[in-house]
Amino acid sequence: MWLLCVSAAVLAWGFLWVWDSSERMKSREQGGLLGAESRTLLVIAHPDDEAMFFAPTVLGLARLRHRLYLLCFSAGNYYNQGETRKKELLQSCDVLGIPPSSVMIIDNRDFPDDPGVQWDTEHVASVLLQHIEVNGINLVVTFDAGGVSGHSNHIALYAAVRALYSEGKLPKGCSVLTLQSVNVLRKYISLLDLPLSLLHTQGVLFVLNSKEVAQAKITQKLGREGCQLDYIKIQAEGGQRAA
Repeated sequence: MWLLCVSAAVLAWGFLWVWDSSERMKSREQGGLLGAESRTLLVIAHPDDEAMFFAPTVLGLARLRHRLYLLCFSAGNYYNQGETRKKELLQSCDVLGIPPSSVMIIDNRDFPDDPGVQWDTEHVASVLLQHIEVNGINLVVTFDAGGVSGHSNHIALYAAVRALYSEGKLPKGCSVLTLQSVNVLRKYISLLDLPLSLLHTQGVLFVLNSKEVAQAKITQKLGREGCQLDYIKIQAEGGQRAA
């Protein structure tokens, strides 16, 4: 069993090396697909979402020279650690290449950090649309319908983006990428999931180089006090799916 695991890991690393080489060749193609130097808005529900779920995507977009913005809909105060988590978010964004002037954290009663509270879709959509228009955003990145972890606050963001899209309210030329939720097994098999990601990705797949993996791990350490961060290690080393 041990030899089987080692062989599988070696095979996965070889696959990763091949993909990394092809990724460099495809950078220009991805740049055209995503719009090199686009103004991209990452929409998250809580501080540490950027590290737990989106670090590979953010670093991949930065590689494509996107101008990055972040909109966080709560201070993450579920355990009364909101002030600490806001500071950690700004530190994490600095590592990811998002300047403080491009980070907006909403901290009010309308959007509490609470999985038992359903955020109002229309209200979320209104705030989000205003932020998109003010900053001239042409690419929005957020959760999909599963919210990756199933958190109701994550799902609320997807519902708002979907409402804006389906109602034709997004500005002309503004695209949307949503992170693909996967089952528990795929979340925790690390590099072994890379072949599946490559085969089944219908949108964009980001795979980090060694320097970017190091950056992602720094964001992991910054948020370690706030919550569990197993997922970022898996995604940083194995790839990021967005569709």
